[in-house]
Amino acid sequence: MLKLKEYIAPNGNVLLYNGLPDFKRLAKLAQEEGDIWHSSLDQGYKNAFPEIIYQTVVFFWYAKDFDNLNHCVSWRISPNALVIRKHVWETFGGFDSDYENLEMAALDFGFNILRYQAAIPLYINGLFENIEKEIKVSTNDIYTFYAKNFKRSHSVYMLFRRGIWKIKEIKAYSFARKKFEFKDKTKVLKPRKLHDIEGRPNVSYIIPTMMRQQFTLSLLNDLETQTYKPFEVIVIDATPEAARNTSLYNANNYSFNVVFKWQTTKGSCKARNEAIDLCTGDYIVFGDDDIRIQPEFIENHIRLLQTYNADACNGLDIRADNQQQDLDDLDEKLTILGDARWKVGAAHSFSNANSCVSRRILNLIIGNDINYDGGYGEDSDFGLSIVKLGVTVLHNPFSVNLHLKPPVGGYRLWNLQAGLKGKKRKMQPWELDKPVKHIIPKPSPTIMYLLFKHFDNAQRREYKIKYFVFYFTKAKLIDIPLKILKLPVKILQFNKSVFYAKKLIVLGKRTK
Repeated sequence: MLKLKEYIAPNGNVLLYNGLPDFKRLAKLAQEEGDIWHSSLDQGYKNAFPEIIYQTVVFFWYAKDFDNLNHCVSWRISPNALVIRKHVWETFGGFDSDYENLEMAALDFGFNILRYQAAIPLYINGLFENIEKEIKVSTNDIYTFYAKNFKRSHSVYMLFRRGIWKIKEIKAYSFARKKFEFKDKTKVLKPRKLHDIEGRPNVSYIIPTMMRQQFTLSLLNDLETQTYKPFEVIVIDATPEAARNTSLYNANNYSFNVVFKWQTTKGSCKARNEAIDLCTGDYIVFGDDDIRIQPEFIENHIRLLQTYNADACNGLDIRADNQQQDLDDLDEKLTILGDARWKVGAAHSFSNANSCVSRRILNLIIGNDINYDGGYGEDSDFGLSIVKLGVTVLHNPFSVNLHLKPPVGGYRLWNLQAGLKGKKRKMQPWELDKPVKHIIPKPSPTIMYLLFKHFDNAQRREYKIKYFVFYFTKAKLIDIPLKILKLPVKILQFNKSVFYAKKLIVLGKRTK
């Protein structure tokens, strides 16, 4: 059983620790977003438990640890050198005693609090002395981790990937399956009480839109009723000239500054970058044109970031049943969601429909990557670019939007051309100088670009394997023969996607 010592930080927070941390640094850390701190990446734990790749592949930002950072989210915790808030340790009851070694129990603890339980584990360079240690995880513990944390299909998949012909693997799989079962992680860390807004920070709100002027007006009306109004709103409208109604936009109708700009370029990434260039606020809120927001929306974004001393957050996105729903319907949906709503923690995804980022971070990111225009993945790229700076993107359950998702309009109208062939097809930006002809690339080349930009060879290889495994396993049994016949075309489509992704990688990130 791990015995931790107690330390009271200058702000009154009670911390528990093992090892010998730099206590002077704890005073500052205790006032920030983290819940548990360690220096494990310098102690032999970096990318420990690589077997996580068989479940997460590239869909979990924190599957692999980031390089060359002094401060970042990392669940790979050493039990011999850590600091944790006392109430967090008591909430989750410490390490799981079912594992054969303490190191694996610490990894399990870090993974679960990050992925499921809304606590934030942080790597802090220099908080502890760097003592290299080789981390060994038994085969039994590998399968025990999978049995406890994932559905059985993931354990089966790992068994095949690690070698179903190996006696040791079969025994470990059988051991874990008989002894342990998957348990939902229902216990989560409660959010901190939000502080009142300190000072009077200016907030810029960005709305890129296309062929949805009425929806944009509804959102502007919601912004007018905010308890903390934006300093300025930037509307970038790509509605074609023949379809637009210029009389609908009148900046004098609002109590905040509004800029209406007709977009002459193509793409939502370009639209957001054009808007960012016009923003002067201390914080920038990104919103889609087809959302409705509650009066406390902006206020709660700023209160959350100030309470946690953070620079970026991702709000709670609620899908509407139809485009006629309103804020009363949103209240009903939140009532049904209940306590499941209330968790902060480190976000595992990013959405330009509802997010807030400080000006300091936007200055470092230098805009959206326009290589994603005409495709998908721009939100994930933007979020990953932030966390790779060592910034924690928080999940914000206090700022909620109702996402109407109307069937017409929006920037995805351009993207639909990507699935067409022949003369009907309009060339997409990612095609560059090589237009698509007979083989339509799948998955989207911009998704493949995301994989090449942010993930390594091993992760991309595992993604490819799973992509084709799912191609068969998600099909009905009666469709398998046809799937086999179509496999050569499927491979050609995948390779074509890789072809375009590599061309985008050579081109590099672009913002204009």
